[in-house]
Order: sequence, then C-alpha cells, then structure tokens
Amino acid sequence: MSRDKPSGEVSGELSEERRRPLWLDLTLLAVSFAIFVALIGLGNWQIARMGWKLDLIEAVESRAFGDPVAAPRGAVTEDTHAYLRVSAEGRYLHEETRLVKALTELGPGDWYLTPLETEGRVIWVNRGFVPDWLNDHLDRVTRPEGRVELTGLLRITEPEGTLLESNDPAAERWVSRDVDALSEAAGVDRYAGYFIDAEHRGDPEGWPRGGLTVVEFRNSHLSYALTWYAMALLFAGAMGYVICDRWRGRA
Repeated sequence: MSRDKPSGEVSGELSEERRRPLWLDLTLLAVSFAIFVALIGLGNWQIARMGWKLDLIEAVESRAFGDPVAAPRGAVTEDTHAYLRVSAEGRYLHEETRLVKALTELGPGDWYLTPLETEGRVIWVNRGFVPDWLNDHLDRVTRPEGRVELTGLLRITEPEGTLLESNDPAAERWVSRDVDALSEAAGVDRYAGYFIDAEHRGDPEGWPRGGLTVVEFRNSHLSYALTWYAMALLFAGAMGYVICDRWRGRA
C-alpha cells in the first residue's frame, strides 16, 4: 500500500530541483563584478577628461587673449598652437573666396574664407560670418584692396568634412575649413597648414562679421563622473542584496 509524502517534503524536493546550480550563480556574480568595475572605470575616465579639459581651457585663455605674435611659418600642432592669437599681413585674393557652411549666434549662413597672399606663401583667413539672407547680395560684403594687416586666432585645419557631411569641392559645397582641399580648389601651391579666424574690425554692422570664434568650452566631466560613480554604488548595493538573499535561500 502506497504512502503519501507530507506536503512539506514534496515542496522541499521541488525547491531543490528548481534551485540554480552553483556555477551559474558564480558566473552571474563574475558578470556583475565586471559591470561594477566598468562603471568605476567610466567614472575614472571622466575625471581624467576633466583634467584634460581644464588644461585646455587654461591654454586657450592664455593663447587667445594674449598679445598677438607673428603667424608661424613652420608646422603647427593643436596642443601648442590652437587658438593662438596671431597677426599677418598681405593681399587678399578675393576671386578665390570660398563659402563654408556655418551656424552661429547670428543664425545659419557661411564662413567667408579668403586666401591672404603673404611673402612666400598663402594663409587662408576666415574673414567672418555671412548670413544666408545675404548670399544673394554679396556685393554688400567688404573687399579690402591692397596690403592689409589683420589679427586673429590660429585654427587647425578641419579635413574632409563633418561627421554628417563631407566637402564637395567639385560642387563648391563646403562644410568644413579644410585647408588642403581649399588650396587645391583655388590652385594654391604654397600655403600654411592652418587658417586664421580674423577678429572683427571696422563697421560693427558690416559683413562679413568677424569675432564669432567660440573660445569657451563646457566642462561637465565632473557631473558625468559622479553619475557613473552613483550608478556603480547603486549597482553594488543591488548586487549585494541579491547575493545575501540568494545565500539565505540556500541555507
């Protein structure tokens, strides 16, 4: 004659059968630990980026607002020359001007890029911003003749285009200030490997409008780092709760 097992024994056996094996728990623990370490690493990376951004801001401020120096004739690098205040003199080649797509505090329009012929080479100069509504009235843009002197910020070339668009020299469609491509389109052989953002001079209502270079940089890396650290802390707390609850169930 068969004998039924008590319900407590049956439920105990079922829970034993449904219990996950130890190796699976250890695997989940290892993955969780890896996620925790990754979150901490992202926070540390943001702290490092914050230090880099502070150094950049300090360097830009010391270069951009100091006394101008002669435009360099040799190679330049972003780390040592970007936003350096420089001066140059020469004659504008107005017939080789190129318009480069831009969006500024004055709205959509173009940067007015004109090569400046100096002694032995050409330097591309961003003379300033021209709004879209002025494109059909470019006769209102000033065209200084003869020898000119200018002061501005040295900018590193912007090759190829942007993340979303590419330069198309054949169609005269420019979205970035690529010195190499601009020089090739203008038939210029000897040119500086950078361009100059000219400071605004003369009539404040005249065109193109200079002095619109943005030299202020956001530094939100500390808030990003704290966010990653907070996520790591919350994840560690949740992971600890699950582990304790799991091992209590095994006891």
